[in-house]
Amino acid sequence: MTDEERDGRAAGDRVRLAAELRGLRELAGLSGRELGRRIGMSQSQISRIEAGRVLPKLPQVKAWAAAVDAPAEKRAWLASMIESMYTEVDTWSAALQGRTDLQGELKDRETGAQWVRSFQPGIVPGHLQTAEYVKRVFAMYPEFPYGKDELAAAVAGRLDRQLALYDAGRRFDFLIGEAGLRWRPGPPSVQLAQLDRIASLATLENVTIGLIPLRSAAVTYLSHGFVIFTDGEEPGHDTYVTIETVHAGITVHRPEETRLYEGRWALLEQMAVFGDEAAALLGEIAADIREDAR
Repeated sequence: MTDEERDGRAAGDRVRLAAELRGLRELAGLSGRELGRRIGMSQSQISRIEAGRVLPKLPQVKAWAAAVDAPAEKRAWLASMIESMYTEVDTWSAALQGRTDLQGELKDRETGAQWVRSFQPGIVPGHLQTAEYVKRVFAMYPEFPYGKDELAAAVAGRLDRQLALYDAGRRFDFLIGEAGLRWRPGPPSVQLAQLDRIASLATLENVTIGLIPLRSAAVTYLSHGFVIFTDGEEPGHDTYVTIETVHAGITVHRPEETRLYEGRWALLEQMAVFGDEAAALLGEIAADIREDAR
């Protein structure tokens, strides 16, 4: 099976699962609100699951099936389906078929998350990037060369996703490795503007930015970034993790695996500096950039 075929089957399975759950609820004559009341979920959670935007956990699917009195064979099928879908691998080549970028799709997927935790060891996270920084990063994708208009659309899409930072009802936490702050996708002016933007966004009440100095005593190690998305309406519900690799995006839903990333996040936080210490580190890096530019 090719990557494209595998991606297509995974997407089809997710749509089918959502349709099956919605059909069972409607067949039972229950509203989303009533079903949610019976199984301890909000109506918005029910809606997101039925739209295929959120992958439910196995206990939620079992409770759903019991609440609608689904037949035994249907319950077994649902359990088997959800178990097979907890880790998704979507190749970029397949995801980009028929479109020039994925920013709109990513925005739709992120909308349901009330708490976003993003760790990047070697680059500034996308939600914090300046327009010029974004443009230069996208221009470095040799696998997907952008035309002028396509590049402009992709940059605009990423900047549109950043508007979520100004929603006071949502929380954003970032951890950035010092190597990512020193990485230079362009002339010193681009990097200095990027450092200024990080300092500015750190003043938002719903945004926390921690920086991990190279001199910090290491308590853990990661060679790749990851983002943890959590729906804050009911603690412990609807948490998933995304990881970007060179060839594909990976989405992890299985609770025992998402907890591994939450544990790693806690260790990375121990190595990070915040507030005045983070501002001082940004100042040190900016001074080094100016000195090197002389």
